[in-house]
Amino acid sequence: MIRVVLASASPSRLRILQQAGVDPLIRHPRVDEDALQAALPEGTPHVRVVEELARAKAQDVLDREGEALADEARASGADTLVVVGCDSMLLVDGRLEGKPHTYERAMARWQKMRGRHGVLITGHAVVLADLTGDGPLVVTGRETDTSDTTVHFGAPSDADLDVYLRTGEPLECAGAFTIESLGGWFIDRIDGDPSSVIGLSLPLLRRLLEDGGIHAHQVWRPELRT
Repeated sequence: MIRVVLASASPSRLRILQQAGVDPLIRHPRVDEDALQAALPEGTPHVRVVEELARAKAQDVLDREGEALADEARASGADTLVVVGCDSMLLVDGRLEGKPHTYERAMARWQKMRGRHGVLITGHAVVLADLTGDGPLVVTGRETDTSDTTVHFGAPSDADLDVYLRTGEPLECAGAFTIESLGGWFIDRIDGDPSSVIGLSLPLLRRLLEDGGIHAHQVWRPELRT
């Protein structure tokens, strides 16, 4: 049996996994994203930046809570642990944009990108660990990769943006937008994987699991596999 750990505080990512048949354990990573990006060499490719953020989140959870997670997973009958780290950033005009955090930054970004398009880079890191035996967990594999989705933005008025941003919904979202809720009013179309825009790319996660020797159905809830 395989137990999945989602190294993320994002409700949207959790919802995607649950709707896709997975009930993960949840752990919140403690990664200073700004400091990590600043420490990367100048000129680091955009996709590598996002990969490194996803990798750091998975590794942080494994380092801090790995043994407790192993005990919890073993208690449920699991013999394999899969830790999934995630990150997304929006590429606009050659610049990566993460979470705006504040109304003012979000408004400035929207006023710049409305009526245009950006590329959402989604990165996932998967760490596999063997839980057989009574000793410490043993890491057996690490996989990382990214996917790209082009987002075409509408041209909302300043009045629309003011109300939208004051809800707080997009302030902790990469690129200052959502697509699955209020922000969907202001997205004209996407070219690529819709699940990655919400926060977790199922196609990318499936490929990473397959690279680690795991089929997607093996992480589904038991009742779905009978």
